Amino acid sequence: MSDPGTDAAFLARNAAAVQPAGVLAERLAGAAREGRQLRVKLGIDPTAPDIHLGHVVVLQKLREFQDLGHRVVLIIGDYTARVGDPSGRSATRPVLSAEGIARNARTFQEQASRVLRTDPELLEVRWNGEWLDMPMDRFLTLARIPKVAQLLERDDFAKRYAGGRPISLLEFVYPLLQGYDSVAVDADVELGGTDQTFNLLFGRDVQRAEGRPEQAVLTMPLLVGLDGVQKMSKSLGNHIGITEPAEEIFGRTMRIPDELIDGWSSLLGVDVSAEAADDPRARKRALARGLCERFAGEGEGLRAQEAFDRLFKDRAVPQDVPEHALGAGDAQVHLPALLAEAFGVSRSEARRAIVQGGVRVDGEPWQTDALDAEATRLDGRVLQLGKRRFVRVVVPE
Repeated sequence: MSDPGTDAAFLARNAAAVQPAGVLAERLAGAAREGRQLRVKLGIDPTAPDIHLGHVVVLQKLREFQDLGHRVVLIIGDYTARVGDPSGRSATRPVLSAEGIARNARTFQEQASRVLRTDPELLEVRWNGEWLDMPMDRFLTLARIPKVAQLLERDDFAKRYAGGRPISLLEFVYPLLQGYDSVAVDADVELGGTDQTFNLLFGRDVQRAEGRPEQAVLTMPLLVGLDGVQKMSKSLGNHIGITEPAEEIFGRTMRIPDELIDGWSSLLGVDVSAEAADDPRARKRALARGLCERFAGEGEGLRAQEAFDRLFKDRAVPQDVPEHALGAGDAQVHLPALLAEAFGVSRSEARRAIVQGGVRVDGEPWQTDALDAEATRLDGRVLQLGKRRFVRVVVPE
């Protein structure tokens, strides 16, 4: 039987904070005495379909609770997603459709299973529409819990209020709804990023008002993105998606500043200690291999590294690349449109890449002032965007 104090120290080792002090160890000790699992909560609002490495930080911590035998309660915020979490926002989030929320939730669950154990004894998935679709008299009772002054002390609300930017009543309600989730699932512990600190601690207020034991709160650092400055975010383009091809995961990981290697290793659970501490390139390559192995499959780390070396050491153009067929009868091709279709970028991004010399054909730089080309000039040739993205252009007969 594991020791609660030892487990608490292990779980807290790379966390930003565990609040209040000592409560996590108390919850672990209490669960051990009672012979039960802790119920460890994570709420996610499925506002986007795909998981990137920034999401993995919290999922990895949940996995550690599972590895110690505790149950993760993953709450899909089908109701709270309609409200929109105001954390870190300078403006109200756009409203999502119910269909979009359900679609994103399915994708999130599937991708989260690449990190979490899916054994029903260790994972419970709930939708907060189960309990938030409540009678008005119940909601009015809950609405007495938060105080306006308390909510306005919240940093993001305070900045918006001082700057004259609007705050909707729904956004004020959000922490209350998230806190009630903790009541509904009897949470012993709740996890989130540091940007969730207010919401997580407010959950303790709601539990206390409802006469329930108050949860321990464990917050994880926000993973810094590829730019080395801002938190990883798809909207900033500094992310790595866990479903991306191994070559992309490897190559993008190799772009991170050296000072991020140890933090990424710790937060993402990839051991690079076998490499010399004074060899950041070797450590970064080990990190990239480990991420490929974990998310792309066994053997993919070494394969992606070899492909990376061929591309960047030998400057070879890969031969085994996906094909992209031009439209039938196209005699002239507008290159920004082709790049947008082939690589899923916007036309403005494609045009910028051409102007900046980031587009090649069969390894040769494309003329930066040439936005149009004859289709026959591209037929069968490898079109390259940036350093690691390739397609072979095919002209239909």
